[in-house]
Formats: sequence, C-alpha cells, structure tokens
Amino acid sequence: MRNWIQIFLDLTKFRIALFAAFSTSAGFILAKQGLSSEMMPAVSGVFFLACGSCALNQYQERKNDQWMERTQGRPLPSKRLHPITALKISLWLLLGGASILMAGTNWMALGLGSFAVFWYNGIYTPLKRKTAFAVIPGALIGTIPPVLGWVSGGGHLLDPQILAVAFFFFIWQIPHFWLLLLDFGKDYEKAGFPSLNRIFTAAQLRRILFAWIFATAVTCLILPLFGLVTSYAVRVGFLAAGFWLVWKAFMLLRSHHSEFSLRLTFNSINAYVLLVMFLLTLDHLL
Repeated sequence: MRNWIQIFLDLTKFRIALFAAFSTSAGFILAKQGLSSEMMPAVSGVFFLACGSCALNQYQERKNDQWMERTQGRPLPSKRLHPITALKISLWLLLGGASILMAGTNWMALGLGSFAVFWYNGIYTPLKRKTAFAVIPGALIGTIPPVLGWVSGGGHLLDPQILAVAFFFFIWQIPHFWLLLLDFGKDYEKAGFPSLNRIFTAAQLRRILFAWIFATAVTCLILPLFGLVTSYAVRVGFLAAGFWLVWKAFMLLRSHHSEFSLRLTFNSINAYVLLVMFLLTLDHLL
C-alpha cells in the first residue's frame, strides 16, 4: 500500500496540485472576504484537476522522461506503473475534478478549470518540445486557479482586483519555470527539449532572470493599489518580502556557482509567492 501511495504522489505531482488548491482558496477568500465552507468544492475540484492534468502530462512525456536523470525515477520511465494504468488514473481524476466543479460551483469555474487542463496538456506540453519560450504562454496556467476561486466566491471574472492577482501569478511563473529549466538544462537537452543555453550566454541568462524576478516583486507591490490590502502590516510585509527576493536575485547575478545559485533562487521565489498568498489571505481573515 505504501508503494502505491508513493506512486500516486509521484504521478500526480502532489505538491503542484496542493499549490493550485492553495491559490484557489486565496482567490475565493479575496472574493468572499473570509473563509467559508462553500470554497471546498472549488478547492477540491481544482486539486483533482491538477492531479489528473499532471498525471496526463507524465503519460504524454513518458518517452522523454526516460532520458533525463531528474525524471528517470518517475512511475512510468521506472516501469513502476503501466502507461495505460497511468492514463486511466489521469482521466478518472480529471472526470472527478470536473464533476466536483460542476456540482459545487458554477459554469464559469468549470470552464476555467477545463481551459487550464486544455492549455497545459494540449498547448504547453507539445509546445515546449518546439521552443524554450513555451513558458511564456505556459505561464497562463498558473493564473487560472486564483481566478477560479474568485468566480466561485461570487466575484466577477473581469474585476480589476483579480486581474491584478492573475498578472502577479503570470509574471512569477516565468522566472519560476526558467530557473527550473536552467538548473536541469543538460537533462532537457538529452531528452531533445530546446534549451535557453543555446540561445543566450550564461551572463545574459542571469540578467534576464534578474529582470523577471525584479518584475515579480514590483508586481506584488502594485496589488495594494487595487484595494486588495488594507492592513499596514501586510503592506510592510510585501515590501520586506520584495526586498528579500530582489536581494536573492542579485546574488544570482553575482554568483559563479551556477547550479547551486539557480536552485537557491528557485526555492526563494517559490517561498516568496507562498508568503505573498499567505499575507494576502491573512489581510482578509483578520
């Protein structure tokens, strides 16, 4: 049983699915101005959709994954799970997530969730085999969970407040993905994926990443202008977190230890976005 649980967690990229569910809850809390049991269908629906979408992605990329050290231990390339079984699991998870959204939220939320799956598995996954810049349209996926939570909580899809939050998530995802790709650049090249290292020099890549990370911090500081933050303490928290992130990015700019500095910055930017979500929701719960 323990082995099957581990296979399931690896197949569904459990932590990514949890992050999607967390950002959905943040969007809902912003719309409702507090916690409510009504957010559970949206959160659980997104969680199941994210699990199913990640499992389907591993089915799609099973042949490429066997060439990369980072992914060779996944259930399909390691032969711990048959591809057809993985496909069935992914489809059941997708069906379950869509059913929860249909029964417990509204048609707008269901449409957003379905679009996210289509964009991730139908557009981004094949596109990243063709261009290293696939992460830019791919970043659209990360904007959907908080927007889905917002519309589930009664918010309007085109409200400037949630569009500002979505824009923050969009900007954050680009350095997030590029840091990951650069950290495992040689692995991606082995599997036949396009690499940024073949387009830019190491120094150019560091400057590009610094610019995107700096833009992430600035975008966060814009959120209070849309009335999303009322607490002075949260505003100070945003400012302090932004300075910390830019400092980490500046260290990347100066570092000569590529793999270590990339991984450290990757962990930092992920911790940063979690902190921003926490502070944003905390402002509406207190």
